[in-house]
Amino acid sequence: MTLLARIRSWLRAILGRTRMESDMDAELRFHMEAYAEDLARGGVARQEAMRRARLEFGGIERAKEECREARGVSLLETFLQDLRYGARSLRKSRGFTAVAVVTLALGIGANTAIFSLVNAILLVPLPFSKPEQLVSVTGTYPKGAFVAMREQMKTMNLAAYAEGHEFNLTGRGEPVRLTATLVSAELFSILGAHSEGGRTFERGEDVPGHNAYVILSHALWQERFASDTGIIGHAIEIGGMSREVVGVMPADFRFPSAKTQIWLPLDNDPRNTVAYWAGDFMPVIGRLRPSATLEQARAEVRVFQSHVFGLFPWTMPANWNADVSVVPLQDGMVADVRTRLLMLLGAVALILLIACANVANLTLSRAAAREKEVGIRLALGAGRGRILRQLLTESVMLAFAGGSLGLLLATKGLRVLKTLLPAETPRLAEVHMDWRVLVFTGTIAMLTGFIFGLAPALQASRTGFVESLQSGARGGGISVSQRLRGGLVVAEIAFAVLLVISAGLLIRSFWALLNVNPGFGPEHVLTARITPNESFCSDQERCIAFYRNLLEQVRATPGTNGAALINTLPLGGRVNKRSVDVENYIVASGETAPLFWMNVVTPDYFQVMQIPLFFGRGFLESDVSGEPMAVITLETARRYWPKQRAIGKHIRLLNDENWRTIVGVIPDVRAYDLQRNVPNWIDGVVYVPYNSAATLEDKRVPTEMTLTLRSGTDESQVAKMLAKRVAALNPEVAVSEVRSMDEVVLEAASTPASTTLLIVVFAGLALLLGLIGIYGVLAFLVSKRTREFGIRVALGAQRQDVLWLVMKEGLALAGAGLTLGIAAAIGVTQLLRTELYGVKPVDPLTYFGVAVLMTVVTLFACYIPTRRAMRVDPTVALRYE
Repeated sequence: MTLLARIRSWLRAILGRTRMESDMDAELRFHMEAYAEDLARGGVARQEAMRRARLEFGGIERAKEECREARGVSLLETFLQDLRYGARSLRKSRGFTAVAVVTLALGIGANTAIFSLVNAILLVPLPFSKPEQLVSVTGTYPKGAFVAMREQMKTMNLAAYAEGHEFNLTGRGEPVRLTATLVSAELFSILGAHSEGGRTFERGEDVPGHNAYVILSHALWQERFASDTGIIGHAIEIGGMSREVVGVMPADFRFPSAKTQIWLPLDNDPRNTVAYWAGDFMPVIGRLRPSATLEQARAEVRVFQSHVFGLFPWTMPANWNADVSVVPLQDGMVADVRTRLLMLLGAVALILLIACANVANLTLSRAAAREKEVGIRLALGAGRGRILRQLLTESVMLAFAGGSLGLLLATKGLRVLKTLLPAETPRLAEVHMDWRVLVFTGTIAMLTGFIFGLAPALQASRTGFVESLQSGARGGGISVSQRLRGGLVVAEIAFAVLLVISAGLLIRSFWALLNVNPGFGPEHVLTARITPNESFCSDQERCIAFYRNLLEQVRATPGTNGAALINTLPLGGRVNKRSVDVENYIVASGETAPLFWMNVVTPDYFQVMQIPLFFGRGFLESDVSGEPMAVITLETARRYWPKQRAIGKHIRLLNDENWRTIVGVIPDVRAYDLQRNVPNWIDGVVYVPYNSAATLEDKRVPTEMTLTLRSGTDESQVAKMLAKRVAALNPEVAVSEVRSMDEVVLEAASTPASTTLLIVVFAGLALLLGLIGIYGVLAFLVSKRTREFGIRVALGAQRQDVLWLVMKEGLALAGAGLTLGIAAAIGVTQLLRTELYGVKPVDPLTYFGVAVLMTVVTLFACYIPTRRAMRVDPTVALRYE
């Protein structure tokens, strides 16, 4: 019989169930009565004849069950019966049902919410054509190296992009600073992305003279251009340059991130040697060509890397891109967040296991109360398999109820998660609940039902019906294994300890970050980015005069206690790098000149930011036009002049003709992030005064500067004041990112803060569930040993003895769980090493604190059951039993 035919047979049988059940009942009774009549005609008394007939047929219900099995629809009918009976049973035990459903909902909801993140960021294919063919080169390359790679690769078509650039949009009201990504002309075609209106860039539109184009994001097109389709084909002013709008991208196109507002073609000009070979070192992506494999692409990139050094006009470090490879594009885009997401997924998985253990304990308690019911069903002929299926059906029903509520909680929780995670989290805007999430929720609900229901169901189904009836008659026998209940609680505590230790380490790490000395005083310092067009600062004297006048006006503003400028604000996310020659420092063979982070500042910068001087002095107004000067950090001084005085030494910036004299040494400033002063590829930090001397590779002063002012004025008032002052000096200069340095520092801590907060919430939930688990076991113990406690007190035991008896049980469980949890944490927390700052994965203080915390929690959980045990009246206890 085919599956379809079998289903049809089942449906017909179910639809006609009432009539068939009636016919079957009538037929069985007919045969039984006929057999009794035959016996009566043989001289057997009527009552005895009926008794023998019932014995012969084994009971009507058993005979009907055999008939149902013969019809082949018993399994489905039994399942429907189990559902109806389970619903009635759970409805009768409303307290148990409510606690179990809510407990499971918390575990399943947390898992669903975190899986939604993992699904959208790590699992869902990229929203591009044939995403499995898209790859990412793990190294970064300047324009010259990228162009050479693009021409030589045979296994894949390549494109490059440089994000983080910013330009002013002018000529349309108040100037606006836009975030731009510079891309090679092939990027959109390689991604398989099409514009919503107009077109994308075409081949050859990333070379000088042919790249005066711009593509708008959908959001910018709506907000700034009122969704005007007529803007396509017209020119707008971007960075002081007229560019034709050739297209508008769809709303769901967010490559490389949602921050990008415009896309501009690269300017691949080999005549500009510095920009071509030392400008942006860009990520490179590609699409595998037909029949090419990932391994072939990796081999080809390694071959290219082996000879790319000869293309540079200067020596490159031997370890540059030494481990270059090719990975799927999706893996490359989410590499930075993969560890954190999987860590959160592991945390909520532990929450679910704790919830399962809790509900299993509740189910065991309920099974103990249902021993008489199980015994009666066994006595009436129900098989152990039938009992097991019924109990598992109830468990799965509970799990699906918890899953439904958990899905609702996850929907609300996902919105909170998206606000807690850093805005730069890749693909965050794409996170939503889709069919994969629903399948995941349904699957874990079913698995959860089997996990927490199997042990209690097996335990209950193994009970003999005689023992069950006797136990039920007594009303107090412990038919369910106390060892199993204790084992579940030990597992709960171990999982909770693991989570709490992880949370404790992250809290200590985050606290260390918040209390790290950034090297400057952020209090009462406001900052604002001032961004003229590049063309405006092509006249250096005009640019210098603009900033000088702006500083004078800001300093004259009431409430301002100092103002200064810097090209790269600490913790601002921007790095200005320069190669330098260091006096008496010999570059090792095969290495390049040291790469310094170069800060261009006005003389008052160190005073405004409250950066003290270790040695020497800061800049003076006379240094602006005098002999070239420099200030370095303490770490830089110790690295290049160990055990020497750095004051009076000299360095020379790339392309500078003159050496700069070091006049001061300042403390190390956390310029890159709160964990590090500078990235690993930076060799030192130098500050130079903002003047007409060569401070950039192209011999020009920096165009974009950040204003820092020490003031107690409100940010909104400062923003209005600056907008007014800047507009009076140059109406095409944009003012943006007006914020306090305190906000900058907090934002730098946002990523560890979000991870820490989520882990702490999960650890708190685990601790709560563990507390409930201990309480449940001890409460069950006290209720089942009431008679024993009464006898002990009647025989002269002190109530303190009863207290210790119960407390010993709770502390033993907690001790076992604590030991297992700490042992697991010693190994598991090694995975947190990259997320920790200022604390080791095995931190004695954290482990000791968690041990104390778990002991306190255990004592609290033991309190109520212990009080109940101490108050047992011997007379009442003996009557009760």
